[in-house]
Amino acid sequence: MKIALAGAGGRMGRTLTEAVLADRSLELGAAFDVPGSPAVGTNAGAIPIGGDAAAAASCDVLIDFTRPEGTLANLKHARAMVIGTTGFSPAQKKTIEDAARRMPIVMAANFAVGVNAAYKLAETAARILGDAYDVEIIEAHHRHKVDAPSGTALKLGEVVAQALNRKLADVSRHGRHGETGERPAKEIAFHAIRGGDMVGEHSVLFVGAGERVEITVRSQSRMTYAVGALRAAKWLRGRPPGLYDMFDVLGLR
Repeated sequence: MKIALAGAGGRMGRTLTEAVLADRSLELGAAFDVPGSPAVGTNAGAIPIGGDAAAAASCDVLIDFTRPEGTLANLKHARAMVIGTTGFSPAQKKTIEDAARRMPIVMAANFAVGVNAAYKLAETAARILGDAYDVEIIEAHHRHKVDAPSGTALKLGEVVAQALNRKLADVSRHGRHGETGERPAKEIAFHAIRGGDMVGEHSVLFVGAGERVEITVRSQSRMTYAVGALRAAKWLRGRPPGLYDMFDVLGLR
C-alpha cells in the first residue's frame, strides 16, 4: 500500500514519515510540502520531498495533517485521504463532504486510539450523569499550536452535547474573565493552555454536588497520532466513497 504525506517537513510530517518507514506493510510513495519550505529538496527516507501535491495521485492514500487551505487544495490529487487537519470552517467542511462523494475519506479531530476511547467514555459518562453535572473541558498544547480550543477539545464538547441533547453552539463558553455571573446549568465550557512542548492533554470534568468525575488523556508523543492515522489508512482499502471517522475505524458506533 503506497502512502503519500502532505506537510512532510513539519513536526507531524516527520513523525508520520518515521511511522510509515517502520511499517513493512506500507510504502512511502510520495512526500511533499508547500513550495518554499526548507524541507523541499531534502529526503523523507529515500523519497525526496517535493513541492507539488500532484505526486499524491500515484499513491493509494494521502495523509494530510497540515492547514485547512492546504488540505482543501490537496483534495483534487488524492484517491483516498486521511485528514488530521483541524480548524475548518463550515464551508470548508462542506467542500470535504463533497469530495467524499468520489473517494473515501477518514477525517478526525484526533487519531490517537486512546483519545477516541476518551470520546466514548465521555459520551457514556454524559448519558449516565445527565444535567445534574456541570461540564468543563480543559486542553493543553505546545506553544506553537495556532488554534484554540483544539479540535480534540471541540470534538469532546460535541460528543458530550449530543449525549445530553444540547446544541453545542448554544451552550459553549470559551474561558472566563471579569464579572461572569452565575454559571448557567447547561453550559459546556472550554479552557485552553499553551506552553512549552506539551504534545496534547485533554480533560473533561463532570462536576456535581459532592463529587467530580474526570476523564483525562495525555499524549506523550506524536507517534500515537501517527499510528492511528496509519490504522485509518489501512482501513480505507477497498472502502466505498464516503466521509468516515475514527469511530468507524475502531468499530465504536
